[in-house]
Amino acid sequence: MARRKNSSAFEDLFGIAAMLPWWVGSILAVVAYAILHRYASADLPTNAPPGQIGQIVVGQMTKALAYYGQFIVPLLFLAGAATSFFGRRKRKDLVRDTAGDKSGATLRALNWSDFELLVGEAFRMRGFSVVETGGGGPDGGIDLELRKGSEVFLVQCKQWRAYKVSVNVVRELFGVMASLGATGGFVVTSGTFSADARAFVDGRNIELIDGSALKTMIDRVRTARPEMASPRTMPASAQTSAPTPTPSAEPSCPRCGGPMLKRIAKQGSNAGNAFWGCTAFPKCRGIKTIE
Repeated sequence: MARRKNSSAFEDLFGIAAMLPWWVGSILAVVAYAILHRYASADLPTNAPPGQIGQIVVGQMTKALAYYGQFIVPLLFLAGAATSFFGRRKRKDLVRDTAGDKSGATLRALNWSDFELLVGEAFRMRGFSVVETGGGGPDGGIDLELRKGSEVFLVQCKQWRAYKVSVNVVRELFGVMASLGATGGFVVTSGTFSADARAFVDGRNIELIDGSALKTMIDRVRTARPEMASPRTMPASAQTSAPTPTPSAEPSCPRCGGPMLKRIAKQGSNAGNAFWGCTAFPKCRGIKTIE
């Protein structure tokens, strides 16, 4: 994790633990205590031979730092682990509540930070590794960075207050993609896109996901991962019969049945043409042409 400007080492340790799964942060707390406690309780020589006074001073300073660090560092890791645990629960609750509201009111009522959490969790459920960059900074306003294998995708989120996303937003994303060498990008909104924005992405590896498509994507990944649907949010008919497939702009992979992603061919006779590729690539190489 890149160190943020003006952040302290304590903030960085907390941030690292908060980004990791909560159980990893808990393990780091135990390991940090064990290592630092060993240094803090180590015996140091009191009589220094001539010429080794400096080593004794450094040893005493290291022991003092380890003494305080054996309490502070584990607490930072545990605090980060708690943040990760409750943050993960909040993301799952956002997905469940949004999927359970057929009217879409819950999605439109989200504030910008919760909307970004929801979008990140939806992509995480699709198999991407997600980094929440925070947006609005020197990264060109990119809110999420997605990784799958060697491929990097950039995501910009627009909550409901920007109900119709203009072409300028999509152009900005395309510029950042080019400067960073990203494979593709997504613009996600709870509203809709202008006709110019939709026209701009034609032939470019950018996918526009409006509120309806986002709701459909969440429903699909929840269907593919039944453990996300708790009994209190599933209707009785869904618990006793197979779910009815929900129409989506994204087709299912003809090989593995998983979701697909729009890509641009970079070589061969179809270079420059868009096609649907399986999100499980390279494990699955299923493709579909775009009509």
